[in-house]
This record gives sequence, C-alpha cells and structure tokens, in this order.
Amino acid sequence: MSFRFTAPLAGLIAIVLSATAMAADVPANIAAAIANPARPEAQRERDAARHPGELLAFAGVKPGDKVADFMMGGGYFTRIFSGAVGPTGKVYAFQAAEFISFMADYAKWQDETVGFAPNIVPVRTSLAGFSFAEPLDLIFTAQNYHDLHLGSATPEQITAINGQLFGALKPGGVLLVIDHYAADGSGDRDSNKLHRIDIAMVKAELTAAGFVLEAESDILRNPADPRTANVFDPALRGKTDQFVLKFRKPA
Repeated sequence: MSFRFTAPLAGLIAIVLSATAMAADVPANIAAAIANPARPEAQRERDAARHPGELLAFAGVKPGDKVADFMMGGGYFTRIFSGAVGPTGKVYAFQAAEFISFMADYAKWQDETVGFAPNIVPVRTSLAGFSFAEPLDLIFTAQNYHDLHLGSATPEQITAINGQLFGALKPGGVLLVIDHYAADGSGDRDSNKLHRIDIAMVKAELTAAGFVLEAESDILRNPADPRTANVFDPALRGKTDQFVLKFRKPA
C-alpha cells in the first residue's frame, strides 16, 4: 500500500520531521528558523543537502546576534539567519557590486530577500569598500571565498578585503567560511575554471589577516567528489566535497 500526500500536508510533515531530526543537536532558535514555512519552497527543498541547522549551530548563532551574510547569493542562509537571531538581532545581506555588474539577478535576489523580514539590512557596495553599521558577532560566507581568486583582484586587494572582514567583527567574533575543495596543493589554480580553492590557501590567507582557526567541520564532506570537475557540472552540483572553517578574531 502506498500513500500520496497533498502538497500542503506533505510540506507540513517535512517541516515537522526536519525539526524533530534536528532537535537533539540544533538549538531551538535555529531549528525554528529552518522550519519557518514562509521560506521559499525551492530553498527548503535544499535543506537536506546544505545542512543549515548543523552549520549555524557550529557557527554558534544566538538570538540577538549581529550577522553578515557575505556575498549572500540568493539569500538561502540570509533568511535562516533572520529567524535564528530574532527581532533583537540583525542580518546584513551583503551583495557585492561586482557580482551585480556581472549578473543583474544578484540585485533582484537581494531585493527579494530583504523583504522577507524587517531585521534584514541590505548592503550593496564594492568588495573594496564594504562596511557595516555596527561591529558583528559573525560573518558567514558560503561557497564564495574562491571568488576573490577569479583573477580580477590582486593579492594585495585580497589581503585588504580580509583585513576589512577582520575589522568588521567584534573582538571574539567568528568568521565562518564554506567552500568547494580543490586538489591539495593547487592554491587558486582552479578557482576560475572549476570554482574551487585549496583549503590550505584559505587558512594561510585568513590567519595572515589575524584570524585564529578555531575548528573545522566535515558536515559537507563528500569523498566521492574527485575535486577535478567544475562545481556546476550537473552530475556534481550540490554534491561537491566542501570544507567548513571556523575562524575567530582574538578577544
């Protein structure tokens, strides 16, 4: 015997099961934010692969936190952050002007995301001149650090951007970096062609900026990824081997 649920009921059951599965390991503020039915359905369908509950718990997101979703893309994490930090918190949705110049959808995605909740604040400036209205508890960037190495920024400019990230955080604040693994020892050789970066390069650049590497998570690991294909390859997209690095600004 098989059962077919109507779309609304199926969605409700998925939300309940997701919240139940996360309850033991994910704080209630984060679980509730993920379970919010106001999130776009297309984004909620990606939760199983993207593990937002575990990632935000690893980052230590608390109610009242001030967070920047740095190079926010389509706003998947921005919306979850807005619920996790609650009405006393704030989420700065940063979309780089360089990204918007490359593809206008980045501006549209930012506009749509800002309308999701009143605690989301848009920031739309160049990577060379971004800043935030207050010191931050967390800066989060997912699958975007390699974009600094696409060839348009010099090493000196990348150093300056990392210094701006460091300066934007409160003492003791966290920088969480998620990106696609490249081959060990490859540096940024594959950043433009494959959209990957060597984890050792990320660690070296950010520790040089003053950050302390506090922890790593394997929640997004996939040993089946050979790290030699473009991350947008349909056979691999959404299933790449990814690293998660938690840096802290010394108190």
